[in-house]
Amino acid sequence: MSKRLDQPTNANAPDNELSRLRARDVVRDEGVTSLQALQRVLYRSAKQDPTRRFHALHEKLTRSDVMWQAWINVSTNQGAPGVDGVSIESIVATGYEGVTSFLDELGTEVKTETYRPLPLRRVNIPKAGKSGETRPLGIPAVRDRVLMSATKLILEPIFEAQFSPASFGFRPKRSAHDALEVIRQSANAGAHWVLDADIKSCFDEIDHEALMALIERRVSDRAMLKLLRSWLRAGIIEGGVYSDSDSGTPQGSPISPLLCNIALSVLDEALAKAPSQTGKMVRFADDWVVLCPTKQRAEVARSIAEVALAPLGLRVHPDKTRIVHLTRGAEGFDFLGFHLHMVESWKWPGHYYLQRWPSKRAMASLRTKVRAMTDRRYVGLSLKTFR
Repeated sequence: MSKRLDQPTNANAPDNELSRLRARDVVRDEGVTSLQALQRVLYRSAKQDPTRRFHALHEKLTRSDVMWQAWINVSTNQGAPGVDGVSIESIVATGYEGVTSFLDELGTEVKTETYRPLPLRRVNIPKAGKSGETRPLGIPAVRDRVLMSATKLILEPIFEAQFSPASFGFRPKRSAHDALEVIRQSANAGAHWVLDADIKSCFDEIDHEALMALIERRVSDRAMLKLLRSWLRAGIIEGGVYSDSDSGTPQGSPISPLLCNIALSVLDEALAKAPSQTGKMVRFADDWVVLCPTKQRAEVARSIAEVALAPLGLRVHPDKTRIVHLTRGAEGFDFLGFHLHMVESWKWPGHYYLQRWPSKRAMASLRTKVRAMTDRRYVGLSLKTFR
């Protein structure tokens, strides 16, 4: 989505006029593609009526523009093959006709509701900056990733309309640097107590029924809900052994960040209801902090978060969650690959401002990558080898 979803044709037009716009009208009046027009109409409809539940979404998945954009997203992102061994490269090698045939076949399965997802291929990848530690990653088959991406294109505008401004992760027109800027402004304004929180195994422990209940607030299309459930219950294959998926979202899939944001919107809502008791929340996917003027309010924020997360089957990590005191550089904390610390101004002694620099973990991860790329076995090779 190259433009904001909520950008209206006429800024002075009333909401009820905007809601009546059809996608073809948006294409004509705003000069966008048919897919962008569909997304804008979905966003505006959801924004105008926060209680509206959307139907007839499943049929939009097989639109040629939706499927083709989904394929572009998946192929651009690359990624390893799933349990079926089919890679993106093998599909691209068949040429335009082969890709079209692949998408048509997938679309036919969706239309006839004969589509069934394959289990995820579980691999363990190294944790950045943590030697010897790994984290599990579930890799869907390419065909499943394409359909997940198509579903995200349709559902994202609907849920984007209700997401909190405190959420920055994996959302259009929002970035990690936007989140860090909000933290800087809040800390410099006097919020010197920080609840630096961590959710224990967020992607692995989200309760399926609780997540689906949140999705059903805005989606009533039974076929779409059935499709989402099938991905949650697809199961995992690791070392040739199959196991069921009783909880969690398919981390590593295109739709996983959206599902995470939908689930954790409960946390955003809970803390937004008590700003005078807590402070300023900033969340990037499952990483989040709350900046408060007092230690007591940071403790209240932690209590509210624990209560809000419990119905989702989630819990605040007892060992990785702490309350940090920033005043006069007493303590600092790591967030989104940066270390944030109050530093005394050289121009105005006695005045402290929040500064940031790459965290030790981020630097260790970068050094590991540089070390691997400059290994002795690469001496004498052309730089083109690494492109």
